[in-house]
Amino acid sequence: MEALPLAFTTGWASGINAYACVLILGLLGRFADVAEIPSSLTGNGVLIAAGALFAFEFVADKIPYIDSAWDAISTVIRPTVGAIVAALLSGQASTLNQAVIATTGGVVALLSHLVKSSLRLAINTSPEPVTNIAASSGEDVAVAGVVTLAAFHPTAALIIAGVLLVIGLISVYFAFRAIRRGLARFRAWRERRVGPATPSSAI
Repeated sequence: MEALPLAFTTGWASGINAYACVLILGLLGRFADVAEIPSSLTGNGVLIAAGALFAFEFVADKIPYIDSAWDAISTVIRPTVGAIVAALLSGQASTLNQAVIATTGGVVALLSHLVKSSLRLAINTSPEPVTNIAASSGEDVAVAGVVTLAAFHPTAALIIAGVLLVIGLISVYFAFRAIRRGLARFRAWRERRVGPATPSSAI
């Protein structure tokens, strides 16, 4: 089960940006000789495909509403990538351990994806693009930093990814509470502004 911390961390990263996760792992395995990274992630085809898809997501993820549409498309992709990467990381583990590791990667990827997509929906209630760009850039930096750390210090990266996941879940809760309160205030303000409806005259 030595691969479990790395599977958890890469699962979290895959839920945020699956292509960046695969690209960084492949580059570390190829050029930094990280033994835990399987050779199947370091081939030219994988690196080129992951790089091209990451470049597309890098742009799409910073445009309001386009980012949420892309998140919807990625609902199946990100958890699947998380599970596949975790399964590859399990290496020569027993069948049961491989299943546990792959499930961990997939479930954590799904949770982090739901956090990301929910927070983006909340952010998109504001029409300005600066918040989207800042959020997306912060996610890119976090994924790069945590995945790189995981390759060399998987336990430390596991702790950081776990903390970030919990913070994200809490943020989703408070963000949607704030949105509901804001909508309630807006409806109350609109009702006061319009006033009670005038009853129609009896015929």
